[in-house]
Amino acid sequence: MPILAAIDVGSNAMRLAVASVDADRAPTFLEVIREPVRLGEDVFTKGVMGEETIDTAVAAFERFRGALDRHGVRWTRAVATSAMREAMNRDILADRISQASGIDVEVIGAEEEARLIHLAVRTKVSLKNRVGLLVDIGGGSTEVTLASDEGILSAASFNMGSVRLLRTLGDYKNDERRVHQLIREYVDAAQQRIRREIGGRHIDVCIGTGGNVEVLGELRKEILGKDRDTTLSAGDLDRILKKLLALTYAERVQELQLRPDRADVIVPAAIILRKILQVGGVEDVEIPRVGLKDGLLLDMVEEFYGERRSVRREQVIATAMQVGRKYQFDEQHAVTVSHHAVQLFDATRDLHNLGIEQRILLEVAGLLHDIGTFISASDHHKHTQYLLQMTPIVGLSDAQMAVVGNVARYHRRSQPKPQHEAYQALSSKERVMVSKLAALLRLADAMDTEHASKVRGFDVEYKKPKFTLRLDGEGDLLLEKWALTKKAQMFEEVFNVRFAVAG
Repeated sequence: MPILAAIDVGSNAMRLAVASVDADRAPTFLEVIREPVRLGEDVFTKGVMGEETIDTAVAAFERFRGALDRHGVRWTRAVATSAMREAMNRDILADRISQASGIDVEVIGAEEEARLIHLAVRTKVSLKNRVGLLVDIGGGSTEVTLASDEGILSAASFNMGSVRLLRTLGDYKNDERRVHQLIREYVDAAQQRIRREIGGRHIDVCIGTGGNVEVLGELRKEILGKDRDTTLSAGDLDRILKKLLALTYAERVQELQLRPDRADVIVPAAIILRKILQVGGVEDVEIPRVGLKDGLLLDMVEEFYGERRSVRREQVIATAMQVGRKYQFDEQHAVTVSHHAVQLFDATRDLHNLGIEQRILLEVAGLLHDIGTFISASDHHKHTQYLLQMTPIVGLSDAQMAVVGNVARYHRRSQPKPQHEAYQALSSKERVMVSKLAALLRLADAMDTEHASKVRGFDVEYKKPKFTLRLDGEGDLLLEKWALTKKAQMFEEVFNVRFAVAG
């Protein structure tokens, strides 16, 4: 049985989970370690991690290394979230951790964080025929995700994590009551954004994750005398919050036996959760007691057994479709162009030598290449790139989204130029990738130039240097053939061929 390890580098603490994987590919925890390293302590006010914090973090990873060696871990993956995302000296910390422990830390975006948490939640809570509101309250941010049994519908990250609010809204140690009032006002101000994210959807179930929410579930038993810690009603939360506010920090540690690094952040976490329940129109929150580390392990298992790519593609495409509808795209045209682009990709593998990841990026660019018309039909390719820079896709990294944006940008008009800022920001390898994928997308778009889906399919023939495309579809397809010839220049230059349309 392979032994895997997942490390969650959060803003309030770091967690290591070591697990064995059985014959059914289900992970079983062998050891879970929590290190109370508060990376967000300085980041959220100064923008950098202090030297003492860095030393503490490195020491924690050295202890993690010891646990990995004890268990004979075969593969380890460490991901960092809000605090390390924002720290200007994050590369210094990552380098010191790598040198001291041999563990590389990967900084992930909020969308990837939401995807991994959803992966864990769906193993515990059924979303069949239900829309779930997933709320993960961390130290640096709160992730609000809408999901169904088909995947994530939308994901948003709000800068109102428990550590962040304590550190940025006042002198907590000397004036708790004032800081708590400021936190309430801050969260109230964010309710419109939360409501806009939820939209008009009816929420069937609210699911809370993260250490803060789990402790609130435990306080349901401790303070209210209930027998379960896996559910929490709005009324329960009100009574728990009232009790927490009546106690000082020291009293929470002493009377409620809360850890010192939890006793301060639990109040803002409770305030945030109560507001989200109110905005979402739900009365109860389920607490499945899973989080980022659990989702990361499941993701590793899927990748270990070669299943991750297909699962991720489904989520990526589902999210891309949601983005397209948000910007009122021509769905039939988008799906048609994306389909043609992928077919071309498969038919020209010997020319481009790209892999499955690039195929997905082309598929997404095909779906979203025209969303810029939401802003203006004029220069819509440029508007498309702008929107894609601002609109994340769950399952794709920032680097992958930069490629998608550039591919969509060059589906028409000018070819890539060194002076184009977004293109210039890419690596040399990514620029070549963009040119190849954009050349394919131009031909795919030309095949549906009337937005009428007249082309049903096509065949290609390549006899160096001649590349011939033969269309099959409705009518004589004269306009499509003309558009293909007009748009073929980039394809010819990138792949060093002479392009022709048969018939």
